[in-house]
Amino acid sequence: MGLAIHLLGAPRVERDGLLLPSPRGHKVWGLLAYLVRSDHADGRRAGPSRKQLADLLFEDAEDPLAALRWNLSQLRRLLGDTGLRGDLLALSIEPRPYVDIDVVASGTWVEALGAPGLGHELLEGMSFANSPSFEVWLATERRHLQATTEAVLREAALARLAAGAASEAADLAGRLVRQNPLDENYQALLVRSLAAAGDGVGAARQVAACRELFMRELGMPPGATLEAAMRTDTAAPTARPATGRAAAIAQMEAGEAAIGAGVLDAGLQCLRRAIVEADATGDAALRARARVALGGALVHAARGRDEEGATALHEALTFGQQASPAHAAAACRELGYVEFLRGRYDRALAWLRRATTQAGADRAEQARIAIVHGSVLSDTAHYADALSMLHGAVALADAIADAKQLAYAQSMLGRALLLCGDLAAATEVLDRSVAAAQKGWTAFVPWPQSLRAEIDLLQGDVDAAAERFEHAFALGCQIGDPCWEGIAGRGLGRVAILRGETQRAVEILSDTIARCVRLPDAYLWGKGYALDVLCGLAVAEGMAQAPGWVDEMHSLAARSGMRELTVRSYLHRAALGDSASGAAARLLADEIDNPALSGDVDRALQVGSAPRLKVRAVAPAASRRSPAVRETGRPGS
Repeated sequence: MGLAIHLLGAPRVERDGLLLPSPRGHKVWGLLAYLVRSDHADGRRAGPSRKQLADLLFEDAEDPLAALRWNLSQLRRLLGDTGLRGDLLALSIEPRPYVDIDVVASGTWVEALGAPGLGHELLEGMSFANSPSFEVWLATERRHLQATTEAVLREAALARLAAGAASEAADLAGRLVRQNPLDENYQALLVRSLAAAGDGVGAARQVAACRELFMRELGMPPGATLEAAMRTDTAAPTARPATGRAAAIAQMEAGEAAIGAGVLDAGLQCLRRAIVEADATGDAALRARARVALGGALVHAARGRDEEGATALHEALTFGQQASPAHAAAACRELGYVEFLRGRYDRALAWLRRATTQAGADRAEQARIAIVHGSVLSDTAHYADALSMLHGAVALADAIADAKQLAYAQSMLGRALLLCGDLAAATEVLDRSVAAAQKGWTAFVPWPQSLRAEIDLLQGDVDAAAERFEHAFALGCQIGDPCWEGIAGRGLGRVAILRGETQRAVEILSDTIARCVRLPDAYLWGKGYALDVLCGLAVAEGMAQAPGWVDEMHSLAARSGMRELTVRSYLHRAALGDSASGAAARLLADEIDNPALSGDVDRALQVGSAPRLKVRAVAPAASRRSPAVRETGRPGS
């Protein structure tokens, strides 16, 4: 009861369950959607200025500010006391109303599934042709909320599968596949759910249909994740349980040791056996611990197995919520990490908030949570909060003398400082991260080393940068880590650009983008980061592929909520002649506290009229396969 704002589907407002009269015109709804999303995006209470909103929504009016005032009056009439006064406008409604898009983004999957408009577009059926900048913003938000809806359905399917409700999981996974049939993870989840429900024929048919679809639409078959879905059962017993608690702990220790030594399959077999042994004891805390061990191993050590790992982690929550808050915290944090990798940041933050509550005073767990949380905030360009969170993570990891977590925290702090243009501070932190990784975590070295090489490039030392990037890329290939190959390959592409080797740069960057997402659980921010360089080169050189690459970058950034990369995709579009994207870039950049980005936007938009596209094709090279995994280097492992 109370005030309820529904913006998914046909927008409406209810009070105590009764529908309120709809305001006249679409722009009141557009104004409300923008204010709600601005508040949700970064937690600002100040809000956008009147001039920003007038330029965004009422640029076609004779008096944009007067048009804004009239629409604000309509919004107050609809919602009651909203606090929409002064120059900076933010919604302030007490008690806090139900807002469907906030519930979908931040609520539990149960709450999100209950949103009446789930699966429908934001402001469905409405268009704003006379406000092109707002149209650009609305299209971006629609993409983002569609991706968030998919994340909720996936989360719900995994939870139901973990709870043994395989038929319900299959129904939810089926909805996912219908929304996004070319996502291999969704296809694999449907196959696993059908198999778990006892419908082996249906699972086999789905695999065949998926193969046919991928060949027809993508020109390539699905990867190993789909095949593994047919035969994977997270806790499949290899023998009857015999010796109880001691055996379960021994199997966990043996499995973790084997995986640490690089013997993945044997280690996973031990961890699966540990689950069987733990289940036989009936000890809920032990059952949760065993599943966290397997889930964490699948997420960090086994490439392409995050979905299976997520199922084990959801199972851990069914046992650990009350019996073992520490293991519940670890499970929530790992689930948040999976969402972070795939750019589902709203859901990642929801999991990390749960993890923080469960972790209590456990400093080791709080350090791990803070690293992932700070990384999410950095990916989404909430830099002030990211820097604060990551400084805290470094201090926590240092205090508990966890060398790996310290190196990881320093690398993510260094990245945030680099993105904000603080090169001196970034150099100091990244040098410490590289040194720490070289002492005891060789598999992690390529990540901070590549970030450190970025500083060399920005300071004009191309040769030093090339040496670091080449070493990082070679080590990343030896390990077989798509993330490390991606970040180092992007750098090598930039080196080629600065050396005037345009054709080679395109080949390197095209190969890099293929490499960094060759597995279905790759780190999507890395792809967007590399695409930004490729798009900038393609636009500057007038390549025929430029519009397609820019669209790909924008779709990735918009769906996930990578705000800075969204701004940069708008700038590329503006350079191709889309003035509305230039205005949208300015608007979104004003909401991001990053002087380096503001400077880039100023320089890009002061150039004047956008250049006409010169059509000159440069063919990308075919991607090369990397060596098999020999060592795990994924962050947090």
